[in-house]
Amino acid sequence: MKEFFAQFAIPHPSLLIYIAMASMIIGGIALVAIVTYFKLWGYLWREWITTVDHKKIGIMYLLTALLMLFRGGVDAMMLRMQLAVPDNSFLDAQHYNEVFTTHGVVMILFMAMPFITFFFNYLVPLQIGARDVAFPRLNAISFWLFFMGMGLFNLSFVIGGSPDAGWTSYFPLASNEFSTSVGTNYYMISLQIAGLGTLITGINFITTIMKMRAPGMTLFKMPMFTWSALIANLIIVFAFPVLTVALAMGTLDRLFGTQFFTMDNGGMDMLWANLFWVWGHPEVYILILPAFGLFSEIITTFARRNLYGYNSMVWSMLMISVFSFAVWTHHFFTMGQGALTNSIFSITTMAIAIPTGVKIFNWILTLYKGKIVITTPMLYALHFLPLFTLGGVTGVMLAMSAADYQYHNTMFLVAHFHNVIIPGVVYAMLGGLTFYWPKMFGFMLNEKIGKATVWVMSTGFLLAFMPMYITGLDGQARRMYTYSESTGFSLLNMVSFIGAGLMTVSFLMLVWNIWYSFKNSSRDISSDPWDARGLEWATHTPVPVYNFAIVPNLEKGSPEAFWDAKKNGVELFKGKIEDIHMPNNSGQPFIMSIFFFIAGFAMVFSMWPMAIFGLIGVLATMAVRSLEDDHGYHIHAHEVEETEKSYDKGGAK
Repeated sequence: MKEFFAQFAIPHPSLLIYIAMASMIIGGIALVAIVTYFKLWGYLWREWITTVDHKKIGIMYLLTALLMLFRGGVDAMMLRMQLAVPDNSFLDAQHYNEVFTTHGVVMILFMAMPFITFFFNYLVPLQIGARDVAFPRLNAISFWLFFMGMGLFNLSFVIGGSPDAGWTSYFPLASNEFSTSVGTNYYMISLQIAGLGTLITGINFITTIMKMRAPGMTLFKMPMFTWSALIANLIIVFAFPVLTVALAMGTLDRLFGTQFFTMDNGGMDMLWANLFWVWGHPEVYILILPAFGLFSEIITTFARRNLYGYNSMVWSMLMISVFSFAVWTHHFFTMGQGALTNSIFSITTMAIAIPTGVKIFNWILTLYKGKIVITTPMLYALHFLPLFTLGGVTGVMLAMSAADYQYHNTMFLVAHFHNVIIPGVVYAMLGGLTFYWPKMFGFMLNEKIGKATVWVMSTGFLLAFMPMYITGLDGQARRMYTYSESTGFSLLNMVSFIGAGLMTVSFLMLVWNIWYSFKNSSRDISSDPWDARGLEWATHTPVPVYNFAIVPNLEKGSPEAFWDAKKNGVELFKGKIEDIHMPNNSGQPFIMSIFFFIAGFAMVFSMWPMAIFGLIGVLATMAVRSLEDDHGYHIHAHEVEETEKSYDKGGAK
């Protein structure tokens, strides 16, 4: 019995881990106590846990993303604190490895991915005039699989030990020989569970966009965010199976002794690097393309003019999606695959900058002669343009394979990656969140606090990452947990630490803005407080469960259908209110995800009877669904009319 419980112990405990354990336990108990005290269990089950409403599922993705933003941010501050001064002992080498591993995984897969999936869920059906996604129950399964994968990964910090082989988990470093704890098992299995949810999301939204657009909405009348969502989900469907196969092979190597990624017995350790980056580089564009779509929506709204070069913007995104699968080898230019291979991938890497540059000019020309209104979302977009361009230029530097030998394993690469992802993705997510906040919650976020947040964030960003370019060129290696005073890196690393601190302050300002606005902002706002252009603003606030009482018709409209209706008198809603068919809520997606979690946790520790039980539970829930006779329900026309009247009576529009 003692040996059984010993396997769950943390192999490298420290005070920080004990604090994390205590905070998780206390936080969990407090959450249960609050829900029980206010008798919210029934409400949570009926309205959220069992929901198939795309809007509520989107908000659950948002809450998860914000929670993981905090979790990954704490990791980032720990890393910068460790490197702030020479010969620091705040983190030892092992804990530093664990922290930068979890920071990368959490920020990319468990913060950025749910953030963009939140926008997919909340916006896409509204933008195309649909009442829900194509497969509502699959949508719920997608979220709960992602959520359970995220939960399983974060459990590693307090049970069994965190993964420590880097967020890329390269073999043979990730093998049993060099990663002896179960941390890498957590990595392999939790990412498979979460990735399965993401793959289902991709299939669902491709189907939704292709088959459920409002009458008259051709492909080239779709809003730019919907285009970006379609292309990103196509990349998901092509790229995520590669990651799933690689993770399955890695799991087999670790749990069953196969030889896929070993250095002998026919294995090939470089196979992992190839498979990982065949997924990993398209993953960057899965994140950045929806961000581009959001910036397009924001810039056109606050420049008070239509997007310059709509067709070129669409085709440039399609080109990026194709090129994204042709550049993976630049992630290991330094590993010795030969001059010819390096040259080919160097050219493709530079080529992908061309369609990206097209977008920058599209946005600049949209701003040109526009009647620009400086709001918080627009400020995020205006800061994004120069900061992201700087990150792109340094990416072209890294594309030169010969120069990459100098840059690759240094802080220069760390600075480049964050210089692209933070302005490109995080700014878009926060700008988009501020932009769509009134549509979701019925009140505006405070503009003064919002604008101050952007300036503090950009100041912190520049202080945090510009010094890394310099220390990287001077030879500071990435992944090294300490350095000596004689290197001369100390001053610039302290500046980076201060910058990271300012970025932390900016995120706290965002939290304060949400609380302050919740307490003080007016609820007497229209459904279109920004004077926006897209179809999503033609709905009520808050959005009713059926989205549109009458499905919009765009036969005479443009990609900016709502703007046409407001300014040019184009009629959007033709016909009369009829009965609306909607899907029933279901607890099966949540229950199935619980069984996935049980099976995943058991496989991490090779507890095979428990793993088999979990997998049988998964198959049983699938069988129940197959035998279920569920045809949804109807909201009758008179009920819809009463709901519409209640909005009008309450002052909503």
